[in-house]
Amino acid sequence: MGGPPEPPCTRCCLSVPSANAIVALRELLDTELERITRLWAKRLRAETYEVDIPGKDLRAPLRRLLTELARLLKDRGEDAIRLWPEVVRSHGAYRYEQNFEPEDLTREFKSLAEVIFYVYARRNGRLDSHVAELVSELVWEADASAQASYARVLKTEEVRFREAAVMESVLNHVDVGILLAEVDGTVSFVTPPVSRLMGVPMRAVVGARPVISMAPVLSQVNARHPSDEPFHAQDMPYLRALREHGPVRGVMMRVERPDGEEAALELSATPVWEEEGELAGVIQTFTDRTESVNKTKALESAHDELRRLQGQLLRRTRQQALGQLASGAAHALNNFLNVLRLRITLLQREYKPEHLEALDKTVRQIGELVARLQEFNVQRTEERLSDVPVDQTVREALELSRGELEQRDHPVHVELDLRGPGEVRADAGFFRELIVNLLLSARDRMEDGGTLHVSTRREGDAWLSLRIEDQGPPYEVDELARLFDPLRRDPGAPQLSLYLAVARAQVQRWGGELSAENSERGPGAAFVVRLPRVTEARAPTSAPAAEGETRPEPNRRFQQTRSVLVVDDDLDNARMMAEVLTEEGYDVQVAHSPAVALQLWDRRRFDAALLDAVMPEMSGWELAKALRERSPQALLAIVTGMDVRGQNRASLALVDAVFRKPIDVGALDDFLGRQGAPQPPDADPGLGGAEAPH
Repeated sequence: MGGPPEPPCTRCCLSVPSANAIVALRELLDTELERITRLWAKRLRAETYEVDIPGKDLRAPLRRLLTELARLLKDRGEDAIRLWPEVVRSHGAYRYEQNFEPEDLTREFKSLAEVIFYVYARRNGRLDSHVAELVSELVWEADASAQASYARVLKTEEVRFREAAVMESVLNHVDVGILLAEVDGTVSFVTPPVSRLMGVPMRAVVGARPVISMAPVLSQVNARHPSDEPFHAQDMPYLRALREHGPVRGVMMRVERPDGEEAALELSATPVWEEEGELAGVIQTFTDRTESVNKTKALESAHDELRRLQGQLLRRTRQQALGQLASGAAHALNNFLNVLRLRITLLQREYKPEHLEALDKTVRQIGELVARLQEFNVQRTEERLSDVPVDQTVREALELSRGELEQRDHPVHVELDLRGPGEVRADAGFFRELIVNLLLSARDRMEDGGTLHVSTRREGDAWLSLRIEDQGPPYEVDELARLFDPLRRDPGAPQLSLYLAVARAQVQRWGGELSAENSERGPGAAFVVRLPRVTEARAPTSAPAAEGETRPEPNRRFQQTRSVLVVDDDLDNARMMAEVLTEEGYDVQVAHSPAVALQLWDRRRFDAALLDAVMPEMSGWELAKALRERSPQALLAIVTGMDVRGQNRASLALVDAVFRKPIDVGALDDFLGRQGAPQPPDADPGLGGAEAPH
């Protein structure tokens, strides 16, 4: 038993093992079979599968091989070396069906030898050379037998399915991975490109239950949807196609490969039908879209940057133009004011008619300068008015300004509360620019970042409002009063105030109002835009009949004007106007607010009224509407320093003339003194300083 090994048997070219070695190996398998099986399966999983598949029984086929080896060693002794390879032969065909490669078989049996050596040495304290020789010979013969069976099956398959073999070879080298799934969801075939694209061997999913086998693979590669949500096994297109009995296209999945690279894969699945119309299975493809996704991200980033720069340029260009305009206008006005002061000084010392003529000339020059300044806004007043959806315009303005709002050390986020108030009559481009500039102006009040609350509301049936509320410090009362004053002397204020003054004038031309107020629910302030809402009953402004409906009655007659009501919130302007008209022989009363004007009018009906266009409580146009309802025959005129060419026709039709400041007293006297039917509003009354309301 303990002598040297016997010479090899010439009949089978195999060495005859030592009886002691056979007994030792048999006893080892009898007592340690489960342990050897467990360690063998563990090595196989680590070296071949590389993915731990819950529920996939790797031990069963290995246990069967070891059980047969133990039985042969017990019953047949030394013949086990010749008989066990026959048992192992079917194992080669089995591994072929599992998509094992020939080198995987060799690695599998080499792992068996290492495990037996390890367990034997741990059990006996050392490894007996005879046992090691017996184990090595058994493993070598088993590997050779399994390889022969594998090759025989492969050759048979190649002969029987040559076209399929060629197709499989082609599929192994294309960039698109292909997976075949049976009706029950079991994956029956996977091409090598799938493993390359996923970054892990996919042989582990072949032949296993779909959810159990696919879940650990997806977990290992950290599979995610483009939205960064986990990609679950049930999200696989081939399982969805089986459930829905239809194709599933363009499912995107992001994976992290073991080398640290991130890949974007596009998955699509197509059902395969039998001729009888029954579902036979599903084909799923894997396509690498990493390059296109990266390019798309780069384009989106470039687009965001372009959008940010566009919003920034839009604001800076407008503010730069306003700053240059303010600088030039201030220079010219200072020159005129200097001349006025010097002339007044001379008048105080010595009265001369030429001094009065010079003063009158200088006032006319100032009026011409103001008119030229208003020409700066002609493009805005001759804009194309249309029905503009407010909520949509707010979203467009937010897209333009989002980059500049968020691209700072302390970004500002926008919270929208848009309630579909409807449409307004305005120029879409200028309205969008107005919202952009108000957003950026509100952002400048929040140096530490925060949230802008933008909301839209309907106010009754006739009005709607847009509110842009910031989280900056509240305004002081006097600061609120001077916020829209373009001549403020505060550092840094003139440019913003000039823009706000222009913006308010723009909104007023659309028949609305722009204001600023402190927040009632905490710190912060808000810009509020109120505009008339377009109603379905509003007739198109281009229809001639609609114009006639809003104009004064054509047969309205006027008596000679004696009593005149002057309405102006500027005390000096109202007082001087009253004095001049009184000198001309008119009975004049003054109202410093629209509310007082309505009270006076209800007590006494005047022949005419001169109304300031811009007043805090109510605009001159709104007051004209109220007076026209009370006295259809009265003469009504708007007195303003603004350009009215952008005013809507309905408002212009309420008055009989518009006078620009500084007012021509002679033209005003001619207007108030005329009798008979008034001229059509579109005609020039020929009064020099008066404008027809067109």
